[in-house]
Amino acid sequence: MWCRRLACLLSVPCQRTGHHLLRLPCVRRTLTTALSRWHHTAPQSLSCAWQLHSDHLELRYADTLMRFDFVWLRDHCRSASCYNAKTNQRSLDTASVDLGIKPKAVRVDETTLFLTWPDGHVTRYGLQWLVKNSYEGQKQQVMHPRILWNAEIYHQAQVPSVDCRSFLETDEGLKEFLQNFLLYGIAFVENVTPTKEDTQILAERISLIRETIYGRMWYFTSDFSRGDTAYTKLALDRHTDTTYFQEPCGIQVFHCLKHEGTGGRTLLVDGFYAAEQVLRQAPDQFELLSKVPLKHEYIENVGDCHNHMIGVGPVLNVYPWNNELYLIRYNNYDRAVINTVPYDVVNRWYTAHRTLTTELRRPENELWVKLKPGKALFIDNWRVLHGREAFTGYRQLCGCYLTRDDVLNTARLLGLQA
Repeated sequence: MWCRRLACLLSVPCQRTGHHLLRLPCVRRTLTTALSRWHHTAPQSLSCAWQLHSDHLELRYADTLMRFDFVWLRDHCRSASCYNAKTNQRSLDTASVDLGIKPKAVRVDETTLFLTWPDGHVTRYGLQWLVKNSYEGQKQQVMHPRILWNAEIYHQAQVPSVDCRSFLETDEGLKEFLQNFLLYGIAFVENVTPTKEDTQILAERISLIRETIYGRMWYFTSDFSRGDTAYTKLALDRHTDTTYFQEPCGIQVFHCLKHEGTGGRTLLVDGFYAAEQVLRQAPDQFELLSKVPLKHEYIENVGDCHNHMIGVGPVLNVYPWNNELYLIRYNNYDRAVINTVPYDVVNRWYTAHRTLTTELRRPENELWVKLKPGKALFIDNWRVLHGREAFTGYRQLCGCYLTRDDVLNTARLLGLQA
């Protein structure tokens, strides 16, 4: 396609390549003379080529073909008058940019794109910056690097727990913990004093505690003090928490303080691993699960607790530009009446939901962990489903929810991609 377009556009082809090559180390053309013509930064190098169209610039660099709207190029100018480098904030009033703006001149050297606008303002972009920040470049990038796992993969990885003192007192210990958490969606801290107060200190090392209808730090027993199946001794199937929040809680912390009885193992399932299997086997079903909005609902009238929460969203949530999954909202206990889609979609949704459920329930995808006093578990509630087997005796856990933004902020400040 590119060759056919070039053959039509170039008037003076090079004998060697057939491309129109200018014999200067850098290229400069006004808009009226450069439209619909490819230009290269140097006669012997095709590493960078560009072409002006009526409403956008086409740029080929580092094996990436990019298209930039002229308004976008003016709006993202990083000059001192348009962008405050100290605060990393835009100074330019986007609403003041002419929506029909076109550059008066364009120049490209080996590393930089220069655009001169009708008012004489000059915008400069590093070519590497454009590759990183273009739509085409973003499509090739992963926002959150992860290692998807089933039980065997996780066991073979031998992911270490982090000692509590190292976690609390050193950046190295904190960084190791966060790297494990970001990659696998779960992470453990060992040798924690088994009290609610010490668990709180642990949690606040990486984030603000998110206060919810359950409070900040909570105790968790089988006394049915809240209107939730979790406050019983019954087994719980795999699920994510707070699907009935408009924004489900990002991270959950569990610490078993005491258990005098049997059973009660914790079940962990990588929801993203299961979703990846659905994407491979039935991409149309994956897409349906990412498009159909569902309501989840929590109604509570127990003692002094009176709540009615409703959250809306699809089971699978993806970034639209690269189809990367970032959130799974799966809780069959709290899913409300399906009344947000027409009847002819409902059966297809049930089929897709069954496919995902089958993957989530495969025994090989189940990681069973026995929580004991002194071992705290952090779970990415946007990714990893949890459950438990039934138990006997007295069992007390404490825990909390953390704000996802703060956890990711802590990770980025330590140099991790999050």
